Formats: sequence, structure tokens, C-alpha cells
Amino acid sequence: MPRATDRVRGVSCRTPYLPATDAGCEEVATRFRALSEPTRLRILRRLARGEASVGDVVADVGGTQANVSKHLAVLLSSDIVGRKRQGGRTLYAIADPALLNICSIACEGIERAARVRAAEILGMAPRL
Repeated sequence: MPRATDRVRGVSCRTPYLPATDAGCEEVATRFRALSEPTRLRILRRLARGEASVGDVVADVGGTQANVSKHLAVLLSSDIVGRKRQGGRTLYAIADPALLNICSIACEGIERAARVRAAEILGMAPRL
């Protein structure tokens, strides 16, 4: 897995957490915009179990084929998912395993904040 200090898509990240250039900031912002829609996160949750066709994703996530296809196109253009042809089907899969780490870190932060809020409501010391 590439570290933040590695070169990713030609953009060097000199600090451990932030891109070194404006172009790098645009790349990161594009990826986060793609992740900012709940339906796309549900699609990624499905793809985390393995590659799937649009029909497979629709069966698991719901919505219409057209809507799921549009969301997959956004994820594809952001290099979050990839696709391949297999016979007459197109299969989608998560292209960057680091994505699962990003989502895991976000979930951990949400869980931590929820514990702090619950402890404040209950008048207890939070478990961090």
C-alpha cells in the first residue's frame, strides 16, 4: 500500500498527510467528493465483498440501473473503482485498497465522537 509520502499518480506528498501541490489537493478533493454520496458508499460496501456487475449492485443496493451506473461512473472517473469485461458482462471492483483504510479511519472517528457525546449526555468519562 502506498504511503502518503510516496508518489501517487505523479503527485508527491511531502508531508505525511497532505498533498504538496495544488494539483495534488485537487486530486484528493475529487476523491473525497466521489466518496461524499451515501449511495456511492453503499456501492463500495457491496464491492468490498467482491467484484460485481451493475445488476448485482442494483440487487444489493437498490435504485435503478441508470442511477447505479451514474454513481459507478463517478467512482470510475475518480479511480476508486475499476472495471473489466468478462464475457457479456462488465464487472466492477474496488481499484484502490487504501480506500477501505480511509473509510475505516472515518468510521473510527465517528464512533469515537459518538462515545464522547454519549458520555457527556450520561455524565460519564468517555472511553476513547
